[in-house]
Amino acid sequence: MKIIARAHTNIALIKYWGKADSSLKIPLMSSISMTLDAFYTETEFTHNVDLANDMVIMNGKAVNDQASYRIINYVKKLQDIYGFNDHFCIKTENHVPTAAGLASSASGFAALATSFAASYNLNLNRQELSRIARLGSGSATRSIFGGFVEWQKGYDDQTSFAFPINEHPQMDLTMLAIELDVSPKKISSTCGMKIAQTSPFYQTWLNRNKQEISEMESAIKNNNFTRLGELSELSANEMHSLNLTAMPSFSYFQPTTITIMNLVRNLRKNGIECYYTIDAGPNVKILCQDKSVEDICKAIHNTLDSVKIIKSKFGPGVQIINCDD
Repeated sequence: MKIIARAHTNIALIKYWGKADSSLKIPLMSSISMTLDAFYTETEFTHNVDLANDMVIMNGKAVNDQASYRIINYVKKLQDIYGFNDHFCIKTENHVPTAAGLASSASGFAALATSFAASYNLNLNRQELSRIARLGSGSATRSIFGGFVEWQKGYDDQTSFAFPINEHPQMDLTMLAIELDVSPKKISSTCGMKIAQTSPFYQTWLNRNKQEISEMESAIKNNNFTRLGELSELSANEMHSLNLTAMPSFSYFQPTTITIMNLVRNLRKNGIECYYTIDAGPNVKILCQDKSVEDICKAIHNTLDSVKIIKSKFGPGVQIINCDD
């Protein structure tokens, strides 16, 4: 049986940056995200005892590298959990720049978890899908759902999963992804999270998590774009300040990253309300309202004329888009 699943990426508004358990990918903090319609992964999972080997085909090419080992090991872990041991073939089409801070692993492992479960007829509910997606990539736990999503940190494998806050938000919210550099980042998220915990301010940030989650939940409930933007920008600044104050210090920023951050601040001063957020990479995402999109894009292109801007709205949860017996 061939199963194709489509999962969309998400952008964390309240950031996740650190693991309590690396093997189970249980986070040290809870997080809140927005699922995006512009970036997604489609994955086809086929299993058959007659296959000679396990295979991973990414964007039409068979791969045998670190990324494929991670995928194969993840599937084998799931097979061990559910009692399967046959060979498999994974075909994945990634409509997201890989390893560039645009959450390609989130959509990738959410799609893979869903196609795996469907192929083996496991009949998992979405909470269970969220749990097993987390075993591949922490942020994948949120890509099972659409709209606004919260990942409760939990304390073990059974209690760490995501749930939807509002899958069909009415908030006037657009995210503009500014693609400054889509090459793989030099410091992986996993490595960056470990180093960041050496910052003297890390525990202070953890202590603030419950309050920031509560305030973001309130902003979403009350359809408060301004407060959502303020909290998102604050969370991004807090996360990246940990990297800058870690031992050794490091940063994902490039000069153009700083340029866009300053541009956003200047736009706000001039009456165009927008906010930035940045994950593990140099690319900036701008949160704004529909009425401001044209002015913001014009300002960006006046500053960086060749940069690519992708507009994104709320995306759906994971979907099975094709089944072929």
